[in-house]
Amino acid sequence: MLVSPTSPTTAFKIGERSQDPLAMYLSDIYTIPSNLAGHPAISVPVGSDDLGLPVGFQIMAPALGEEMMYQVADAVETLMGRSPMPVLSEVAS
Repeated sequence: MLVSPTSPTTAFKIGERSQDPLAMYLSDIYTIPSNLAGHPAISVPVGSDDLGLPVGFQIMAPALGEEMMYQVADAVETLMGRSPMPVLSEVAS
């Protein structure tokens, strides 16, 4: 697993950067390598900034490493105080 921030800045408000396409492109700069390589990656929220906007943490896995990636993401969310996802069989009941 490789971890990194999801974005070089915290989230911005809707429409805040719509007139600056380069700034919007640069917001995705950390997610591009996984997309180009075809490797799985997931972003999980790990907190918020002073304005209450979310901060993301990206977990990148090797090819076919989705199962471990989801386990790491679940552990991060649990450590951050979020409840783990319910087991699907429990939801369907």
